[in-house]
Amino acid sequence: QVQLVESGGGLVQAGGSLRLSCVASGRTFSTYAMGWFRQAPGKEREFVAGITWGGDVTYYSDSVKGRFTISRDNPKNTVYLEMNSLKPEDTAVYYCAADMKTFRHTLAGLTAGDFASWGQGTQVTVSS
Repeated sequence: QVQLVESGGGLVQAGGSLRLSCVASGRTFSTYAMGWFRQAPGKEREFVAGITWGGDVTYYSDSVKGRFTISRDNPKNTVYLEMNSLKPEDTAVYYCAADMKTFRHTLAGLTAGDFASWGQGTQVTVSS
């Protein structure tokens, strides 16, 4: 089992930037992919970005592509989400999640159900 703790959320004006962090413990961090999801009030949880265990392949939803960057620092057991050019529609609770399988080389087609462990979430609010 993996324990995940997110941080870095907050209130920012449209066009601003935030950097989310997620620290993992409990399993060897460098063996599994990580993802970021978000959930806005009244909406379903949606995939935002994912990164493979080695950090060599990344995936983004169309809504954040070109604005958000996911990265990981395996020695620090940490995954990051750099968010730039934020929009009011990016307002949501952001969650990091750990892949239930190890050494997966592609995240194509994965859903929230493929991620076994979740953090408590961090609120991101973008004002217009």
